[in-house]
Amino acid sequence: MRIFGGFRLGEEFFYGEVIDDEVHILENPYWIDIEPTDEITKLSLVEIALPVAPSKVIAIGLNYADHIAEMKRTPLGTPLLWFKAPSSLLRYNGTIEIAFPEHQTDFETELTVVIGLPAKNVTVERAVEHVFGYTVGLDISDRDLQKTEKQFARCKSFDTYTPIGPFVYTGVQVNDLSIELRQNGEVRQHARTSQMIYSVAQIISFASQSMTLMPGDIILTGTPSGVGPIHAGDQLEAIIGDWPPLHNGVGNAR
Repeated sequence: MRIFGGFRLGEEFFYGEVIDDEVHILENPYWIDIEPTDEITKLSLVEIALPVAPSKVIAIGLNYADHIAEMKRTPLGTPLLWFKAPSSLLRYNGTIEIAFPEHQTDFETELTVVIGLPAKNVTVERAVEHVFGYTVGLDISDRDLQKTEKQFARCKSFDTYTPIGPFVYTGVQVNDLSIELRQNGEVRQHARTSQMIYSVAQIISFASQSMTLMPGDIILTGTPSGVGPIHAGDQLEAIIGDWPPLHNGVGNAR
């Protein structure tokens, strides 16, 4: 497994590869070209920033049968796809700011794909060749707006509503990993990625029939059951497999 991310040291932002307790600084974004510079810094000295800068943030819904049941929905027969605003991305340790505190606003933990090669009309069999790696994502959702507007773009695209990170992982198998959300230390979601209705390969192939997926684009692949409301003061930890947890606090937007 190789580990990549975005980092900040003072006023400087850069992408790098994490090796042991060091960050090896890269010349370019890792999904474009892994070209190391001769600069190395300690991981303990840098701030973990957003590990991605996608042109598109794609989300998939209703991809776990138990979540379909808890939402009182029925399977569609194809992946349910929509877009989230890239401006909704939030780094590790950033604060989720609830846009409407009086609304029910839920967490959803999701395996997230980072595209590495352009993908258009790719087959299921070749789809994973277009993957750079994977990370942990949260799809924060305003249920009040979702119910009244009957579509997902606005209710899931407020600033800070897509926490991502802390890093991106390559050379990993994601077919049967544990996926978990802890809220204030208590387990709220717990499942395995093997329970997904549509696999990563099927999702990429499906999406590529409608649009060109570009390097750096990300796809959130759906959440299992156990979704629930967040409130100011909460601490969330999203965990997939043995990867470092994605940690975020919660507050109210000002």
